[in-house]
Amino acid sequence: MNDPPHGPLPKEAPLRVADHPFFQGLDSQLIQEAARLARERRFDTGEMIVRDGDPAASFYLVYHGKVALEVASAEKPHLTIQTVGPGEVLGWSWLVPPYLWRLDARALKPTQVLAIDGKAFREALAAHPEQGYQFLVRLLPIIAQRLENTQIQLLDIHGL
Repeated sequence: MNDPPHGPLPKEAPLRVADHPFFQGLDSQLIQEAARLARERRFDTGEMIVRDGDPAASFYLVYHGKVALEVASAEKPHLTIQTVGPGEVLGWSWLVPPYLWRLDARALKPTQVLAIDGKAFREALAAHPEQGYQFLVRLLPIIAQRLENTQIQLLDIHGL
């Protein structure tokens, strides 16, 4: 998936869950369920995709663009802890009660994603435990990396 350097997103065929690297190799039934629950979204440069504290109703498969994952601190209102680009996933708060975002996500350039309904997909994972386990095993390293990046940024801010 090529990421356009600047300017508007390319006009292309509709995005497909099966084409996203995160879903490649997962069970076809799980891919079909995700595709059924997905809707295409576009965000302009600077547009907020999610806000800390808002309901985490979806997760996002990034196809084009770049997204800053941000936390606020007294020293820096928009501290970027990581950037997410094509082929990556945005969001895991939809999996953990109380299903609220724990960070802000802002488009750094025009961004195109598939948003997958979190509640309905949680139900699909619960209905198919083996496939749900495969999905979670794939998502867990992403969660761990985000937490580690947050820790590194906090240590850097406080000079530890």
